[in-house]
Amino acid sequence: MRLSDGVEWALHCCVVLRIADAPTPASRLAEFHDVSPSYLAKHLQGLSRAGIIRSVQGKGGGYVLGRPAEEISVLDVVEAVNGAAPSFVCTEIRQRGPCRTPPEKCVAPCGINAVMLSADAAWRNSLRGVTISDLASRADKTAPGDGTGLLAPARKWLAASS
Repeated sequence: MRLSDGVEWALHCCVVLRIADAPTPASRLAEFHDVSPSYLAKHLQGLSRAGIIRSVQGKGGGYVLGRPAEEISVLDVVEAVNGAAPSFVCTEIRQRGPCRTPPEKCVAPCGINAVMLSADAAWRNSLRGVTISDLASRADKTAPGDGTGLLAPARKWLAASS
């Protein structure tokens, strides 16, 4: 399975919004991550529709998290960007070709479908168990550099730009 670049961008933006002291404009999020502003805006709209982030209007406006970072799972973000459809959809290929099985004999789910649905459920459960807050903690612990982590310089950059 391959997720869109938008998932990565949206997750990074949520981590940044978690540490921002003020609403952050989409243009600043795009600048911070050096990504396309128009492409990022599309994904921010998806996050907004899902209630993961919300827009603050007016001078000093921008985006903020729509609920506490501890309540936003990685799966929430993935589904806001890529949709909630399962990663595998069985097309009942066993009912095709010269050795096809008649539909009335296909009473049990296809074994391949069962395995793929199980894998999808495990993947979703794993992502459901990690929050934006967890990602922020991990980013700070695993950032290369002088030991200050990723979030302190990000917070400083965000503050200097507001």
